Amino acid sequence: MSNSDIQKINTNEVMSAVTVFNKVVYLSGQVPKNTEQDVAGQTREILATIDELLALANTDKSRLLSAQLYLKNLSDFSTVNTIWVDWLKGCVAPSRATIQADLVNPNWLIEIAVTAAQK
Repeated sequence: MSNSDIQKINTNEVMSAVTVFNKVVYLSGQVPKNTEQDVAGQTREILATIDELLALANTDKSRLLSAQLYLKNLSDFSTVNTIWVDWLKGCVAPSRATIQADLVNPNWLIEIAVTAAQK
């Protein structure tokens, strides 16, 4: 079976950071590399990573279709939401869900997954 119509970017044995199919870009959940940061720092780092990955897939945040934000602590919602709104300035906000989650690494305060349309 050929999967030539499916593009994978930044793939390892566990997952692909990006999958593209039918001009839809699926990003796996992005987590912070620097876990010493507070939730604001982790959120900004993840959003910068998302910008980079979307660019690799020939799209950007203006083409977001949906987003899932996983927060360790719901008390961080307001902080994250402020950063999210600022990041999306000039773009129409996508469909979004925010979920409280017990993340795999106890030092991760947030994980974000998005889906976007290619340009």
